[in-house]
Amino acid sequence: QVHLVESGGGLVQAGGSLRLSCAASGGTDRTYAMGWFRQAPGKEREFVAAIRWIGGTPYYADSVKGRFTMSDNAKNTVYLQMNSLKPEDTAVYYCAIDQSPSCRVKTTHQGYDCWGQGTQVTVSS
Repeated sequence: QVHLVESGGGLVQAGGSLRLSCAASGGTDRTYAMGWFRQAPGKEREFVAAIRWIGGTPYYADSVKGRFTMSDNAKNTVYLQMNSLKPEDTAVYYCAIDQSPSCRVKTTHQGYDCWGQGTQVTVSS
């Protein structure tokens, strides 16, 4: 059974940076892609970034393009480097694993099979 654990969230001032990590274990040999999503209070879960496993080219939501960078360590961990953070980036951030091969990475949460517990990111103005 796949197990995902996120870490690295916290409180930061606007303009600051955070680096999120997501460690995957158990049954990851069928991983096609991994993604980051976020969910703010009262809002739907939204796509942030995704990367084809392992070493693929990351794909980003327009709202974070140029500020966030997704990468992997070629083993079992993905990262999300978040720079120039804005108050509107405040949310719980989740990593997710997609084990269904496709011609492209998926940008909707329905396309992902397993999820981590989430890590809170709060950006103060």
